[in-house]
Amino acid sequence: MKILIIGLGYAGNRFRRAFEHIATSTGMPLSLAYVGHRQKTTELPYFDSVERALQIFAPDIVVVSVNDRSHAPVLKQLVGYRGFVLCEKPLVTPGDDLDDLLGALDQINGFALDLVERYSDVTRQLRDLVERHEWQLVRASFHWGKDRINDYRPTCGVTSEVIHALDLLGWICPRVGQLRLDGVLGVRSDFSISGAEVLDTVQLTASLGEARVTGYASFVNIVRQRTVDFSFVDRDARLIHARLVFDTPRWDHDQLRIWTRGANGSEELLHEFATAPDEPGLDTVHKLSRLCRHVVRAVALRESPPQPFAGLDTAVALQRLLNNLETHAQTPAPARYVHGETRVLLAEDSDLESLG
Repeated sequence: MKILIIGLGYAGNRFRRAFEHIATSTGMPLSLAYVGHRQKTTELPYFDSVERALQIFAPDIVVVSVNDRSHAPVLKQLVGYRGFVLCEKPLVTPGDDLDDLLGALDQINGFALDLVERYSDVTRQLRDLVERHEWQLVRASFHWGKDRINDYRPTCGVTSEVIHALDLLGWICPRVGQLRLDGVLGVRSDFSISGAEVLDTVQLTASLGEARVTGYASFVNIVRQRTVDFSFVDRDARLIHARLVFDTPRWDHDQLRIWTRGANGSEELLHEFATAPDEPGLDTVHKLSRLCRHVVRAVALRESPPQPFAGLDTAVALQRLLNNLETHAQTPAPARYVHGETRVLLAEDSDLESLG
């Protein structure tokens, strides 16, 4: 099976590590190649254009892992491609034309957006419990942030970060319908090389069915902080609380805690689970490797994935929500991070935890 990675930067190398581990651990014959602006110090076959790579390498799977501002131009070059597309999130940026994009992808035979937190054990456990016990969502909130100040990678801004939390709400509670945005406050700044007024932070209110949602997401959080909280009522009208914590204290180290309170205020723990995967070779890519393995088996063995992929319909629905968020965010004058003559940038070979 042939896999073409378009963009072998930080994200592309994460995919590369995941696929190479799959090949080594399963014995499946996977051939990798990449497209980039310049050739890198790697033994992988290199192509300087998407068109040449599609013609000569003829990949079964195309991975789109360029920076998010380049997604749309790259995806449009896949016109006529009939394989499987695995795309880093978000699908495109708020300024891109979705109709043009969908026309370019009308012949692909599979698609998955990399919404990696769906592949955490804690996410899957909570989703199963909600379904099994028919818990009804009453309220949800999230805080989803990381520090990308002076990151060397271009970005469309916080829409690339908040997508994870927005997706998890609907993924864990699929019966309540689509998330509807009610209001957005935000801050723009020069935190990124991408511009002086990039949206770096949002605080929002939304509705998910009859439930109300509040959320905060930021690319200028000075620590990584990823939590999603839920309040449900069960069949007996008992209030159930659940908290998901992701990538704390390290990448892929996730926790789930579910509890209720008695009439006297005492807490009753209902369920608790933590995961701290440490398989050699998979540092920071344990969850990603699950997604990649599902894609490989779906293409090679025509096997239905254990959980549905975030397909093109999901990706487009989320993108429309992100576009709405970007358009309607009420923001004050932009904040300034760069006060010297030059911007200090993180090195491309910085540790994985810093760049993640």
